[in-house]
Amino acid sequence: MKLDRAVDAYLRHIAIERGLSDHTVAAYRRDLGGYLAWLDDRGVADSGEVTPAIVAEFAVERAAAEPPPAASSLARLQSSVRGLHRFLAREGIADTDPSQRLRPPQQARRLPKALTVDQVERLLAAPSADDPIGIRDRALLELLYATGARVSEAVQLDVDDLATGEILRLRGKGSKERIVPVGSYARAALDAYLTRVRPDLATRGKTTPKLFLGARGAPLSRQSAWLIIQAAAEKAQITSHVSPHTLRHSFATHLLQGGADVRVVQELLGHSSVATTQIYTHVTIDTLRDVYVTSHPRAR
Repeated sequence: MKLDRAVDAYLRHIAIERGLSDHTVAAYRRDLGGYLAWLDDRGVADSGEVTPAIVAEFAVERAAAEPPPAASSLARLQSSVRGLHRFLAREGIADTDPSQRLRPPQQARRLPKALTVDQVERLLAAPSADDPIGIRDRALLELLYATGARVSEAVQLDVDDLATGEILRLRGKGSKERIVPVGSYARAALDAYLTRVRPDLATRGKTTPKLFLGARGAPLSRQSAWLIIQAAAEKAQITSHVSPHTLRHSFATHLLQGGADVRVVQELLGHSSVATTQIYTHVTIDTLRDVYVTSHPRAR
């Protein structure tokens, strides 16, 4: 099969059958577009012409590029290539998988950065309670910290996803649904937004079931949510880096510090494996170590 047709078939597979997000599919498309261009320069146009040596040469050349690519970018690129060839072999389109021996680069294990409880409280209090947009922003921030939702999950919420006001239905990666409780502070902030702000915003644009709306009545975008978080962090005078995932990291870390079981946190975060959640236990261990060193008379 011609490689361009093979890539199209693979992208349809991961989008429809595996249910990967549009964002993930777009990243795979970019990676594989570069791979096809590289193969085309070498006169390789058919999937049956790709050999292990060709795949290895591609990986080595990309790893040696200037400026050096980030390990995460290189790992994703190699994952795209392996996924393509594994799919072609499994579907019988290619006789073998030439990427079988390709090993992803070793990535440094990075611990997530969490805010302190005091910093979170300052962040949540940053939006103005006297301004309609501030009330909306406060509701968004409170929801993110109360539920550990990803920003992408929060902006995709419909009003009906607030089943009773006390629980929330989130749709995570691969369209997997999970139910999470909503704390009293977040419920109060959401109630204020739904009764005092959203009805007016909804009249400014086309009818939509989305929970969070922009100033013109359209569904709030991920980019707008990111700007809301940045503006709140700046107003709260938080000097450490605050990313769209910061409140999610803080949610998980504070739960574990408060004694929550790691498997409960796994369910709340929507992680398919507890191994992913266990990275947060390292954060709490670091905190315990710091407290021990500063508090125990014979620790140093």
